[in-house]
Amino acid sequence: MRLGEDLPAAWNDPAASIEIKKRIVRTMIREIVVRSDNDRLHAMIHWQGGDHTALDVATMVRGRWRDPKESDTAQHTASLITALVRMLPDSSIAAVLNRLGKRTVSGLGWTADRIRLFRNDHHLLAYRHGERLDRGELMLDEAAAELGVSKMTVIRMIHGRALPASQVCPGAPCVILRQDLALPGVRPETPISPVSVDLRQATMELESAEFSVTS
Repeated sequence: MRLGEDLPAAWNDPAASIEIKKRIVRTMIREIVVRSDNDRLHAMIHWQGGDHTALDVATMVRGRWRDPKESDTAQHTASLITALVRMLPDSSIAAVLNRLGKRTVSGLGWTADRIRLFRNDHHLLAYRHGERLDRGELMLDEAAAELGVSKMTVIRMIHGRALPASQVCPGAPCVILRQDLALPGVRPETPISPVSVDLRQATMELESAEFSVTS
């Protein structure tokens, strides 16, 4: 009887080990009956002495948010990972999701290990180096190298709708189909040298070219 009166003191005592707390629980609780209903657990605690306490808690379903209002956010994140895994390694996918402010089901930031766990749960293969190129998909720097132009030139062509490109989400790489490099107005007839970011350097190159012609 005195245990019931002094339970908070006994439970919170710094000297109370886990084993002592287990003994307290076994002494005070006769049984716990739990019933599962979808994503919730309904528990009934039967105390020694005849009292009862009902508990109703949400379960932690792996890969799903507890709050139904956030389920759309979780599904959107899952669809992003499913798309990004075809073009990026796990570490790069984690970086994209973190830049977008996406979080895991537990509210944590993404890491390569957590992306790998997601892939395993959803039966997704890891990105294989070179598979994107095998599908004829190029990123900005790869398209620029094939065209012999600067990356900024490729970006201008995309903005001008001369070169089609797709992007899974903001912050993800732009993907360009290699076959689209053959579209009219995309591939320059003569190689274009990259634009210098230093106007003085451009002036010196121009003066040098004029000098070589006049001499």
